[in-house]
Amino acid sequence: MSIFNSIEILVVDDESNIRKLFSRELASPGREIHTVGSAAEAFEHLHKHHCDVIILDIRLPDANGLELMTRFLETVPNVAIILITGYADVDNAVEAMKNGAYDYITKPFSLERIEQVIEKAYQRVRLQRENELLRHNSEHKSMPKFIGHSQAVQQVRFLIEKAAPTDVPVLLTGESGTGKNVAAAALHAQSRRADQPLIIKNCGTFDKELLRSELFGYCKGAFTGADRSTDGLLSLAHKATLFFDEVGELTLELQGALLRVLETQHFRRVGDKEERCVDVRFIFATNKDLEKEVEAGRFHDAFYHRINVFKIELPPLRERREDIPALVEYFLMSLPKDGQEYKISPRAMQQLMDNPWPGNVRELKNIIERGMILAENNLINVKALPFCQKSCQNPREKGFSTLEELERSHISMVMHAVQGNKSRAAQLLGIGRKTLYRKLEEYRLTDVGGQDMGFLNK
Repeated sequence: MSIFNSIEILVVDDESNIRKLFSRELASPGREIHTVGSAAEAFEHLHKHHCDVIILDIRLPDANGLELMTRFLETVPNVAIILITGYADVDNAVEAMKNGAYDYITKPFSLERIEQVIEKAYQRVRLQRENELLRHNSEHKSMPKFIGHSQAVQQVRFLIEKAAPTDVPVLLTGESGTGKNVAAAALHAQSRRADQPLIIKNCGTFDKELLRSELFGYCKGAFTGADRSTDGLLSLAHKATLFFDEVGELTLELQGALLRVLETQHFRRVGDKEERCVDVRFIFATNKDLEKEVEAGRFHDAFYHRINVFKIELPPLRERREDIPALVEYFLMSLPKDGQEYKISPRAMQQLMDNPWPGNVRELKNIIERGMILAENNLINVKALPFCQKSCQNPREKGFSTLEELERSHISMVMHAVQGNKSRAAQLLGIGRKTLYRKLEEYRLTDVGGQDMGFLNK
C-alpha cells in the first residue's frame, strides 16, 4: 500500500535543457515532475506543494547546492535528496551523503540510472512515513467488522454507503462503545481513498501544550526543542483520511484552526510564514451532545456546523438486542483462543440478551473475552459472567439501574481488572485519558494503586 498516488518530484537546476529533459522523459502516471531554476523558486514551491524527492544541482547561480541541501532537510521532513554533480564535485557529493543526501548522479547521466535512484529514494521516504503512521495508529491495530442485521444497523450501513464515495466531512455520534471506530474504518474502506492510510487520532489524548504542533507540524527553531522540521497529522494525511475521535475534547482554539483547514484545505506549520495545501478527507466522532456543548460555549458554533454536514448516529446495543447472538458468535470466532473452540450456554446467552449494556459492543466484547478465560470445558456459562450478574437480573424482579450507575460500576470493574492502570483502562473503555480522569472524579472513584477501589459516595 502506497502512501501517495504518485511520486512528487522537484528538479532544481539552472540549465533549462536539463529541466526539459526531466519533464519530458521522467513524467509518468506514477511520477509528477516539477522543475525550477533557482533556490528561491525551489523554496517558493516547497512552501506550497508536497514533495517526496528533490533532484538538486550541486551548482546553482543563487546558492551553493550543498548548503541548500541542508536547508531543504531542515525545512522539509521525510524528503529524499538526489544530487546532480560533475566529476570534479564527486568528493563533495560523497561528503553530502554523510550529511543526509540520499544519493548522487554524475553528468552525463543515464535516465535508467536516474529512474532506479528515484524509485529507491522514494521507497525509503515511504517507509519513513509508514512508520510515522504506525506510531499514530498504534492503539488501533485492528478493528472488528460492523456485525448485525437489525434495522438500525442496516440504516447505518446505508448511510455509510452513501457518504463514503464523497469527500464531505462525516460526524459519527453515539455512546461510547457503539462502533464509531468501526464505522470510520468502513467509510474509509469504501471511499476513493481506500488505498491510502486511515489516520486515527483520539482528541482526548492531545497534549494541550503540543496539540497545535502535533496536528500542523512545525519548523526547525519554532520553539525550544524544535531541532528539526517535523510533519504533523495533516501532512501525513495528504490524499488520505483523517479521523478525529472524541472531537468534543478539542480546545476552542484548535477547533477554530481546524475550521479554516476544512474551509480552505490550507494550513500553516508552527513557525512557518507560508501556507501549505493539503488534500484530506475528514471524519469526526463524539459521544457528547455537541449542540448542548455549543449552547454552553464549550464548542465552536461555526466548527460544529462545518463538521455536521453528514451525521451518522450509531445505535446503542440495547436498541439492537437482536444483533447480540451474531456479535457473540463473531467474538467467539475472532478473539485469540489457542486453537480451542468455545460455545456459550443458553442461560448465559439469555443474560447477555437481558443486560442493558451501558458499555455497548465494547463491553460485550470484554465480557466474552473474560468468559473464554473462565469457561469450563470451553463452555461459557453463567458462572463465567460474574461481574454482570447484578446488571443481568430480570428487570421485573430487581428493577433497572440508571445508566449513570451502570457506567460507574463498569468503570470501577475495568479499573479493578487493570489494577489501576489508567492508560490501559482508557484503552479498554474506548475513551481518552482526559475523559477517564473526568469520570473518575465525577463518580468519586478512588484509585489506590490496584488495591481496593470503591465508591466514596455509597
